[in-house]
Amino acid sequence: MSEARDRLLSTVVDEIAEHGMAGRSLRELAGAVGTSHRMLLYHFGSREGLVAAISAEVDERERGLLAGLVAGADGPADLVRGLWVRVSSPQWRPYVRLYFESLSSSARYPSAEDDLTAPWLEAGARAAEAGGWTIGADDLRLAVAVVRGLLVDVLATGETAAATAALERFLRLWDPPSAG
Repeated sequence: MSEARDRLLSTVVDEIAEHGMAGRSLRELAGAVGTSHRMLLYHFGSREGLVAAISAEVDERERGLLAGLVAGADGPADLVRGLWVRVSSPQWRPYVRLYFESLSSSARYPSAEDDLTAPWLEAGARAAEAGGWTIGADDLRLAVAVVRGLLVDVLATGETAAATAALERFLRLWDPPSAG
């Protein structure tokens, strides 16, 4: 990726997180970020390419949080809890909304479809290794699915308390058997 493309993508992600993406044309979006729709097409190829890049960028930002939390975590459940506190916060909610909005666009834009779980499984495995824990792929996949589902709940209700209580219940039950 070029530096100009990276900067533009970051600006677009922040703009869409604040003002949404639904119903906006490339021209409207380009105007809002101070560029032209032609530059968006140059860097991303199409609206579909932009949607795919947005989804990947938001997902990468969220996974970046995970790596930064390992040192302070007492174990896998504590790591998931720390990630939850951040991604369910009001400050992250626009990015979470954007992530799910871009996923919903993938049905209309097949090029935006990708394996959205494998990067999380890889990031989780790296985090577990860095923390000195062994967590199986099934346990990692389960944690990813629960966090994503509860984030949808937060977006739908605007409330985090019930979703956080559900996460805490899950974490008490989850306790990966091979966690060290």
